[in-house]
Amino acid sequence: MDEELQDKICVVIGTRPGIIKQAPIIEALKELKADFFVLHTGQHYSYNMDKVFFEDLGLPEPEYKIPDTYKYKLHGEQTAKMLMEIERILIRERPKIVVVTGDANTNLAGALAAKKLHMRVAHTESGLRTFDWRVPEEHNRLIIERLGDYLFAPNELARKNLEIDNVGGEIFVVGSTLVDALEKVKNVATRKSTILEELGLNRNEYFLMTMHREENLDYEREIRSIIKGVLEVTRRFGFPIVFPAHPRTIKRLKELGLYKVLDKHKNVLIMPAVGYMDFMALLSNARLVLTDSGGVQQEACILRVPCITLLRATEWVETLLVGANVLVGSDPMAIVKGVELMLASRRNWPNPFGERGVGKRIVKILLDRLHEPIEQVYERYRARRKKVEKYLSLGNWEKVLKALREETSSKASQAEMRCLE
Repeated sequence: MDEELQDKICVVIGTRPGIIKQAPIIEALKELKADFFVLHTGQHYSYNMDKVFFEDLGLPEPEYKIPDTYKYKLHGEQTAKMLMEIERILIRERPKIVVVTGDANTNLAGALAAKKLHMRVAHTESGLRTFDWRVPEEHNRLIIERLGDYLFAPNELARKNLEIDNVGGEIFVVGSTLVDALEKVKNVATRKSTILEELGLNRNEYFLMTMHREENLDYEREIRSIIKGVLEVTRRFGFPIVFPAHPRTIKRLKELGLYKVLDKHKNVLIMPAVGYMDFMALLSNARLVLTDSGGVQQEACILRVPCITLLRATEWVETLLVGANVLVGSDPMAIVKGVELMLASRRNWPNPFGERGVGKRIVKILLDRLHEPIEQVYERYRARRKKVEKYLSLGNWEKVLKALREETSSKASQAEMRCLE
């Protein structure tokens, strides 16, 4: 198994956020002259949702790119297609470590393929939680973390979530690679992007908006409610709203007859998704952003742009705790009140995502772990047996059942007493 693998690292990407957040890791692997390759699953497929990010971030073309995965609309079909193709590539390349980031189907497929081939899984952005079981990304991240051997948490809160879930992998608190990516991109965007001039916008004189999540797009009531709230926001506060829309969002708005409503509105500028440099220029100069994107919540927090999140829950709880973000869901009046609150907020909150150099910190750990004996990796997982050892040592099935039932009954009684208090 392990002796048949090479001291090589595979970096899996496939979505806009994934490309951005893996970029610092790819750059650090190059700088430290590591043996690695990039595998692109093709989950995002248009020029503005994919290739433009490689150009903007100065990344080399990936060694492998899986064709046509974007054509599969069902989660199962798309994940299965990526899983099969990733497995073939990993068998050919035989890397010892496969790096995935975040919670998209791309990363679930990459982690599953790697683990089935006895390769080590490294997961960055580990330990995030929405605690909302309706969210598909929540399912993915919990499975990936169970498969992960090296789990890179952005902060102590994420580490605590991993410990509560009793994961078997080794946990490192390193910060977020987005801090590295934004540092580079913001400087380049300031020099190169002309999007504000092209759209006739001035700094701090417009709101930015994005919307693409299933929790909103899949439900007509949610979309109509959000659009109603957004139109009320621009009526009350007078700021124009710039809305670079995901292809799926545009399609859905047209299906519901809402695209024309927005397109004809004098204070709303809806347009196709833009390149990352242009988006960063729009975000960093906006007075406020309304979004359902986890990545944009994090980016806005780091750039100190007040954020209104059009969801009921977020995995980026840190942004709420530092005062950079507020959850409003889809209720129109909640959206208006959220905007009012964040317009009055001071933009001096602390950055909860760590210091620069995250990509290099992660890569140095990975290069060190390339030489870790595989038995040591397995031993970390086996250590979880200690939590049930006292029951197994009873040596008799009936005794084990009795002990477990007594413990459950005792805990229930204690919980009942606390309620009575």
